[in-house]
Amino acid sequence: MRDEQFDVPVTIESERSGKPLTVTGTVQAASLLVDGWPDEERGPKYRSALKAMMDAMEQRRAVGPARRAFAAAAREAHLVVREG
Repeated sequence: MRDEQFDVPVTIESERSGKPLTVTGTVQAASLLVDGWPDEERGPKYRSALKAMMDAMEQRRAVGPARRAFAAAAREAHLVVREG
């Protein structure tokens, strides 16, 4: 598996923590999805993002769509999202 870097970072912020976190690549995003995502916010876009990260790390999918899937999952989870 390879850590593919995002062309544009995604910054997310939980309303609970209020601390921004800038996500710059597939390994960081996958780790956050697996270990740091709120259980109650693991909907369809979450599942798509997790699969997209795994596919990108295994070079079966481009990193751009994986980044967009991660940002969509963050919006679905009601995390504040900034791109760039």
